[in-house]
Amino acid sequence: MPMPRKIDWESQIGRRLKLRDLHAFFTAVQRGSMSKAAQQLGVSQPAVSEAIADLEHALGVRLLDRRPQGVEPTMYGGALLRRSAAVFDELKQGIRDIEFLADPTAGELKIGCPEAIAAILPPILESFSRQYPRVVLHVDPVNTATLELPGLRERKFDLVVALLLLTPRVDDGLGDDLNVEVLFDDHLVVAAGMRSRWAHRRKIDLAELVNEPWILATPDTGPYRIVSEAFRARGLGAPRISLMTLSVHLRTNMLASGHFITTFPNSVARLHADRFSLKVLPVDLPARPWPVAIVTLKNRTLSPGVERFIAHVRDFTRPMRERPRGQR
Repeated sequence: MPMPRKIDWESQIGRRLKLRDLHAFFTAVQRGSMSKAAQQLGVSQPAVSEAIADLEHALGVRLLDRRPQGVEPTMYGGALLRRSAAVFDELKQGIRDIEFLADPTAGELKIGCPEAIAAILPPILESFSRQYPRVVLHVDPVNTATLELPGLRERKFDLVVALLLLTPRVDDGLGDDLNVEVLFDDHLVVAAGMRSRWAHRRKIDLAELVNEPWILATPDTGPYRIVSEAFRARGLGAPRISLMTLSVHLRTNMLASGHFITTFPNSVARLHADRFSLKVLPVDLPARPWPVAIVTLKNRTLSPGVERFIAHVRDFTRPMRERPRGQR
């Protein structure tokens, strides 16, 4: 294919580029083959091939390399792919705006949230659903230990409620394409069930707990590191771990017997103390604040429904703030 020439938008693109062709190209790259794209789009494989050929002809460049194992975007295809994702996302957002204007109580929101902080969402989601009963909320787990957040950048989520475990600073340039609005600073606490022999102690030395049965997350997580560092700082060995899990649900239920000790973000422990009969133990851990934040893409237009949800989260978490926090 000849070298690309300067493209005349009016005569070449504005009239000849079709959204259908762009969608076929986008789907073929996502699925990795023409046949899989055709299956997803409900058309024949020749129809997909023709659409992409028309797109290549209109642009004057080869967009895909055809290989026996499938298709891969060329450097031109990669450039178009990045812009196409934004184009289709903006169109979807436009449709959602229209739906919201037609019926402000309807729509859908896609939210990412780590397991460690998802436990504070139920009262937020419940009150929001009561106010907007026809809004469908999708909540999926994400890893927010850093600001990589591929699901947000790929526009699979409208927003992420993040617990930035391993990123004590959120204004260090790691997320230049992100809006990071810190809601409050959380911290790690040690907790037990109300039936535990530790529940009514006014002061507990960390050394007393080294041989207790602990429930902790895996060694690559922030809570595990904080607890192990606290024991090492006292010249103690690692605590006796009986169960490793990220599940907040599993930990809260295991504590009911009074046999185990675990850790939670303070917001989770306080919010569910009565419901699950939890007691935050008077144990000193290293002071390491964890920002809880709402993260969105900078150059993405949020739908009115998403903006209302974010305002709802701000209102709910206002009492948890020690001091006003703004966007970083």
